[in-house]
Amino acid sequence: MKKGLVIAASLGNCAHVAGAVHFLNLARDEGYETLFLGPAVKVGDLLAKIEELRPSVVSVGYRLTPESGFALARELAEGSAALESQPAWVFGCTRPVAERVRGLNFFDVIFDGTDEISDSISYLRYGKLPDDATPESFARSLAGRVEQKRPYPLLRHHFGLPSYEDTLRGIEAIARSRALDVISLGIDQNTQQFFYRPGARDARLEGAGGVPVRTEEEFRRLKEASMRGNFPLMRCYSGTADVMRFGGMLLDTIQNAWCAVPLCWYNELDGRGERTLCESIEDAQRLIAFHGERGVPVEVNEPHHWGLRDAHDAISVAMSYISAYNAKKYGAREYISQYMFNIPNSMSFSMDLAKVLAQDDLTQSLADGEFRVYRQARAGLPFLSADLDVAKGQLAASTALAMNIKPHIIHVVGYSEAEYAATAEVVKASCGIVRGVVSATLSGGVDGTADARVARRREELAGEAMYLLEFIVREYAGASSDPLGDAGVITDCVRRGILDAPHILKRGERAGRIQTRVIDGKCLAWDETAGAPVSERERLGAHAGAVERAGKAAAR
Repeated sequence: MKKGLVIAASLGNCAHVAGAVHFLNLARDEGYETLFLGPAVKVGDLLAKIEELRPSVVSVGYRLTPESGFALARELAEGSAALESQPAWVFGCTRPVAERVRGLNFFDVIFDGTDEISDSISYLRYGKLPDDATPESFARSLAGRVEQKRPYPLLRHHFGLPSYEDTLRGIEAIARSRALDVISLGIDQNTQQFFYRPGARDARLEGAGGVPVRTEEEFRRLKEASMRGNFPLMRCYSGTADVMRFGGMLLDTIQNAWCAVPLCWYNELDGRGERTLCESIEDAQRLIAFHGERGVPVEVNEPHHWGLRDAHDAISVAMSYISAYNAKKYGAREYISQYMFNIPNSMSFSMDLAKVLAQDDLTQSLADGEFRVYRQARAGLPFLSADLDVAKGQLAASTALAMNIKPHIIHVVGYSEAEYAATAEVVKASCGIVRGVVSATLSGGVDGTADARVARRREELAGEAMYLLEFIVREYAGASSDPLGDAGVITDCVRRGILDAPHILKRGERAGRIQTRVIDGKCLAWDETAGAPVSERERLGAHAGAVERAGKAAAR
């Protein structure tokens, strides 16, 4: 559609103007000139103004009785026949009015209050609604999809039921509903670990934690099920074994929208695989390089794993930097930085926001023309109550908090997750809750980043995390030319407790010795003997020189 003038008015005796004004604001953002004619505009006066100004789009609204709305719309349709230049016609109304007016077959598009703001944007940009679109109307890349949806974030949701057929039907229903932009395929542990070793699958655990997928053809069928509605992208977490082969298979079968792989997990450390910690880090680095060479975005879903194990805030911030650093070092050009709020779930909202802002500050410091960072926000799983009504409120509250970081992607967490895996209906309802919060907060919301307490903690945490990062670089300078990108160094940091969390499994040489507590809404490293929190300088003092001493001892 050629951009020009958009005029809007409320017809007849209707004084409701909020919808018309909002539509004009969206049009202005899209590059149109705009003019608001006001409330209660007579049809004749509107037609005269159209004849004078020759607008590209005319948006009219009526929110009173269906009979009156129909009469005014019919008068407008009949009177428009005399216009020399026909604009595109948009009508905003209630559903009862829309039911009557649709029978006129006059308006190009009718918004009845059930539509999304993104529908208005789609119409202003492309001259059609998503419902009228073809597969070619939707970008098939992350970057393209973000651009199409701006300024609204993409919505993704995890989905995978214990039954393959139920999952297949659920994906079809979700795609048809246009509830989200990215289906995050949730596969069970048997699939993640034993896809290429089917004989090792434990039949008792089929469907535990996700959908069991046994063949490449079954992956292709899941992808095909998504090719309807708004044609959402699909992505899937990396496996916990044979990860290079598994990553290539996901690209071939579901056109994996981005690679998601941790550095320090899915191994002996968390019991989700048989690899050693060092092996899994090296695998992750190779997997990043593999996808980077193919122009596929990468998410290193790492920092929140530390937070889920009650690591103190400085560790979570430092791991955000280390994750992005490895992604950039090993060739990713587009990077999804996931920020999980509400972990630990006893943190205050203000201190939680400060932590995430500090994480993003350090991550964004790596961004440049060769390395683009997308912010992805999500609620923390432990935050959601098993009381589903309470959980819905918590999901909305966490989303409102997350909007402070201006996310490019929101990873929607189904409100049922504390009780049962999200069904297709739960996915649609949860995305609806999040869309409502996004619409309400995107323009003119309260700015939590301006809070003085948040600003102080944000700066403090960035300093603490940088001290930890610089300590690692200094401590291992003699052992590695690039400690933060060295799998052996990261492994040794975990072994020694330089990178540590209370709930790390204490197997063999693993640490898990650190203690943390939530004080004043912050998760802090804690000295039980002193009965007080400790800074990174104090905590790391005991580790200073340990690598050098170990090297000298080995030499002797």
